[in-house]
Amino acid sequence: MIKKFYSIIFLFIFSSCSYIAGPEGLFPPTKDEFLKEKVEQDIQLPSDLALISKENHYPVDEISETLENQDVPKPRQIFSTSGDSSVQLRRLGELMWVYVETLPSTSWPISKSYWDTSSYQVINADPATGEIAINFDESTKLKMKIEHGIKEASTEIFLVQVDKTSNEILSNPELIQTELSNLVNYFADSVGQFSGTSLAAQNLNEMKKAKIFVDNGQTVIELDLNFDRAWSSVTKAIDSANIIANDKDRSNGIFYVSYESEEEEGFFSFLNFGRSKSRNTTVFGDAQFEVKISEKNNKTYVRAYSKDGKIEEAEELISKINESLS
Repeated sequence: MIKKFYSIIFLFIFSSCSYIAGPEGLFPPTKDEFLKEKVEQDIQLPSDLALISKENHYPVDEISETLENQDVPKPRQIFSTSGDSSVQLRRLGELMWVYVETLPSTSWPISKSYWDTSSYQVINADPATGEIAINFDESTKLKMKIEHGIKEASTEIFLVQVDKTSNEILSNPELIQTELSNLVNYFADSVGQFSGTSLAAQNLNEMKKAKIFVDNGQTVIELDLNFDRAWSSVTKAIDSANIIANDKDRSNGIFYVSYESEEEEGFFSFLNFGRSKSRNTTVFGDAQFEVKISEKNNKTYVRAYSKDGKIEEAEELISKINESLS
């Protein structure tokens, strides 16, 4: 009895499908209907009507050669020079250098081209070391050094005048400033002319001046800088990282700081009427931290110490300084 019941149900469903979707059903297939269409005659306009003339605003030139025989230009790499952070002439005492926010392997061909197109003769250029020697006059030459900057993916370019006989570095700040200023302008004018990077100068990208490592459970920043340059760089980083320097002891290389970290704004943060963003901060305490710079083997090391034993906050503080180094 049950088998008969299922058989009837099966026949009903099968016949229903044919009735609904079959050729004679309610919804017959139409995918081949276009084959039955007939070609009609073209529409003939009355003799008193004329077509409206159309102007081709986007003409396409005829291609006389195949694409295989044509050189497809590479997309230009846009090198931004807007603002103060892309290319700068920086100075610390008598030391001057060009700061560029790009990798040294990208700065190398531009710097090399600057001298190739100048009135001076390039004596030697080594992309592996980032050094370029230029014949300045009978008794002196110029030496340019392209290095990786303190900031990640940045370049620092230095220039000195050297005596050919004694190989002694001469003091000529006016000449150095003039040439470095011209180099800054050359970088700005070279937007779009240089694309890609120098494979021969890839080694320069790995010679970073700032490294971070852990020593006995404490995060340390290693800077390949002398003390004066390191002090200046850390001072700038502390200021730009929203860290309050309550006091400084340069002779001992210590910053006494309190660190402000912005609170995450919640859903109802808009209810804080009249509050400025500077008040919406968590302060670890007035001068509860010491940022100390020490010098050893021509390198400097930056560490953060908490007076209250707040190790996590000290680690966050040193990471913030590292992110803001430039």
